[in-house]
Amino acid sequence: MNREDNVLTPVALEIILNAGNAREKSEEAIKYAHVGDFKNAHLSLEKARKMMLSAHHAQTEIIQKETQGDRFHLDLLFIHAQDTLMTIRSELNLRKEIIDLYEFIHHLTHQSK
Repeated sequence: MNREDNVLTPVALEIILNAGNAREKSEEAIKYAHVGDFKNAHLSLEKARKMMLSAHHAQTEIIQKETQGDRFHLDLLFIHAQDTLMTIRSELNLRKEIIDLYEFIHHLTHQSK
């Protein structure tokens, strides 16, 4: 089977694109939080979560088809896409925690003034 025949290739690219965009938005969110702009930090984080959800839906669709009997030729690109999705999902969770900590520290330091 050549690459053009593999139906997973466009799905893999969709996953990588959405997950990568989510990474960029979550990095943007951290930068906002670092300077105390928590409104924009949370907005960027929400955009990142929506992008991750799109990537997750693409993966889930393939998993559901597989459980219904469809068989796919797995290739390195699709495996890379799944790895990318899981890595960035972890990064997103950690960045949310960091933003929450920035916000907590910000509120503590501004209450005492």
